[in-house]
Amino acid sequence: MVRPIQEPVAFEQQQQQTPQRTSEASDSDGVVDEKHNALLPPTAAATQKKRKNGGGLDLDQADKASLSNRLKTFRKSFKYLYNLTPQQVDDFMASYVIYNLDWADEAQMVAELGPNYREKVGECLKSYYSIMNHLCALGDVEKMYIPPFMDKNASVIENQLLYEKAIAREIGLDTPGLRVLDIGCGRGRVAAHMATATGALVTGLNIDPNQVAQAREFNVERSLRNEFIVRDFNDLPLPFADASFDAFYQIQALSLCKDLGGLFREIHRVVRPGAKISLLDWASLPAYDASNPEHLALMRRVKPLIGAVGTPTPRSLEKALEDAGFVVLRSENASQGDLQTPLIERVDVYFRAMRHIILGLVKLRCLPAHFKTLINRLCLDGEAFVKMDTMRLITTSYWIVAEKPQ
Repeated sequence: MVRPIQEPVAFEQQQQQTPQRTSEASDSDGVVDEKHNALLPPTAAATQKKRKNGGGLDLDQADKASLSNRLKTFRKSFKYLYNLTPQQVDDFMASYVIYNLDWADEAQMVAELGPNYREKVGECLKSYYSIMNHLCALGDVEKMYIPPFMDKNASVIENQLLYEKAIAREIGLDTPGLRVLDIGCGRGRVAAHMATATGALVTGLNIDPNQVAQAREFNVERSLRNEFIVRDFNDLPLPFADASFDAFYQIQALSLCKDLGGLFREIHRVVRPGAKISLLDWASLPAYDASNPEHLALMRRVKPLIGAVGTPTPRSLEKALEDAGFVVLRSENASQGDLQTPLIERVDVYFRAMRHIILGLVKLRCLPAHFKTLINRLCLDGEAFVKMDTMRLITTSYWIVAEKPQ
């Protein structure tokens, strides 16, 4: 169970109003406007109205400033998906091959992808995330992670904000201007929250140029000085000098790391003595038995759903950190009751409702046929994810905080 959350210090100098931007005109804009309300299920529409009116929210100005405009985000991502080429869709679907593999089985990697399998995995990740980030942005997982279940009365987005506040507290972001490294930074939304809430200067790394471009745009709009770099974090060493950062965090990216020990040694090198780091990731739990046919079948369904290549355990993560020179301060499932199921189900219900609408619009030829391919793939196997979580076989909310000794 996570300790009660204390508010990190807000950085008022960065609470500037987002500049107004003119809409981009295109042939698909009218389609986006016409379809948007139809694609929002009633529960999502009610949540959106509640958030707009501020009802029931326990968010300070820093939190509100870090949130995106949901309608604008939906429009931009819908437009991007609408205009995908057949090759982009084919590459996205083909990228799922890597989620049927595992870093631990190098022979299988070589057999499936060839001797340069690491580069092939990188290419698949770019094809996958260049589309997946826009699919996620159609709902409440624009940040591309289901957070720990922190508060039963909070929405998915609010649980994300609560968890991100906990990160800031645990890694000591209590002074403006601290330098923070974020590996697997996605669209830069978490980095924006860290900066607006604490005044931190975040450097984010991501393998996908599409996400990095969005991260830069989003943070510039908010007058934040965060920096984003296109980089595969499997390409070591990291491009930073020793002791460049005061803290580090990552959210659900480590299964994409081929060499955890090597990456943690690099993180140890680039953070200053006394720095704290936070890891939130997916992990196989002690109850999982790879020799159990039911467990194995569920794992084969869930890994592609959550985009996992490696299958770390809490102990393998702890040991890799300790071997790199860190001291583990906490290691636990950050979700209440050790279950994410309430949030997984909310996300699953939303996208399944959206799927029915999209399939109807494709059938009426109001949307391109590739929307059917994408939404069917996105909604596959949510029930398996819930089952593994409730059986406590896996979690995507395992949290480790560690420190580099002075």
